[in-house]
Amino acid sequence: MPLDYQKLKNWPLPEIRQKLETKDTMLYALGLGLGADPLDAKQLRFVYEENLLALPTMAVVLAPLGFWMKDPAVGVDWKKLLHGEQGFVLHKPIPTQGEIIGRSRIVEIVDKGKDRGALAFIERTITDAATGETIATLTSTSFLRGDGGFGGPTGPTPAPHKLPDRAPDKVCDLATLPQQALIYRLSGDYNPLHADPEVATHAGFRQPILHGLCSLGVAGHAILKAACDYDPARLASLKLRFSSPVYPGETIRTEMWIDGKNVSFRARVVERDIVVLDNGLATLR
Repeated sequence: MPLDYQKLKNWPLPEIRQKLETKDTMLYALGLGLGADPLDAKQLRFVYEENLLALPTMAVVLAPLGFWMKDPAVGVDWKKLLHGEQGFVLHKPIPTQGEIIGRSRIVEIVDKGKDRGALAFIERTITDAATGETIATLTSTSFLRGDGGFGGPTGPTPAPHKLPDRAPDKVCDLATLPQQALIYRLSGDYNPLHADPEVATHAGFRQPILHGLCSLGVAGHAILKAACDYDPARLASLKLRFSSPVYPGETIRTEMWIDGKNVSFRARVVERDIVVLDNGLATLR
């Protein structure tokens, strides 16, 4: 049965309330590998409750909707769904504790044609429950590989950010831990693909893979380290495309091109020399 455009476009996404505690903020940072050097005072600020700061990329795990497209009533072939793109804009620093509210909407569904899939563009706004102030706006693109040819809009779709044609200005290598996916999943994404070897093998991987949003967080850490001197207030926005999975324990090399307040970037796995994040753009304050 073809995807029902109007039904999906108007699917009622629930408002999500989340009570954030300092341990959630620290656990997220630990899930990205911060704190590996016990003498690094700059990293300690994200994993220790004294003068605790939240990492900017933590925005992507706040008030999550969960895997709502798995509901049969949605009408999506969820087994062929891929997370294609992710971005966020920070309007104010992320609080380390308190109650937040997530409100999501489906912006558009673009039909790429039969056997070419479809794109679902989703926006989520994160607000402070106490003040009503907007903390962050998140954007994501889901690639619905099995749902093209339903007769919906064929565009427009945003062009990917083009990386500069020169050698990177800065490069930052960050090793991931063999157990990193098992730590990161405690921030809310319990997909067994990231924990259960049998599920991973069935999906075509040699072992459980790292969450795509964890890879995003590692690249965000690299930008924070190399371009912001670990000042989270300096990172205003970030967006990228996912291109390949990472296996826990591999080293992620983030290559950065800095032009004023714009940081173009991509990330590759050093051990396999494969680009895993591409067409990245971060903006600084």
